[in-house]
Amino acid sequence: MWTAAFWKATAERAVRTFAQALAAVLVAGATNLLDVEWAAALGTAGMAALLAVLTALGSARIGPPGPGLTETPDGRGRHPVL
Repeated sequence: MWTAAFWKATAERAVRTFAQALAAVLVAGATNLLDVEWAAALGTAGMAALLAVLTALGSARIGPPGPGLTETPDGRGRHPVL
């Protein structure tokens, strides 16, 4: 959890989650971009990104080190470099 690779992977997941959540809210909540409640959409996406970071932190001590629960070691006891 204290490595640069961990935080790089976690940041990537948080940004990806933010974008996915924002896209979902935009598609589900409005017929065009002028009708979007941007504060609510960005708040929802921000909360999803925060949850992605908290999930990475919570899973850092479960199994082999890394931000993902499904990552597998590279055969040498380490995770592949991200």
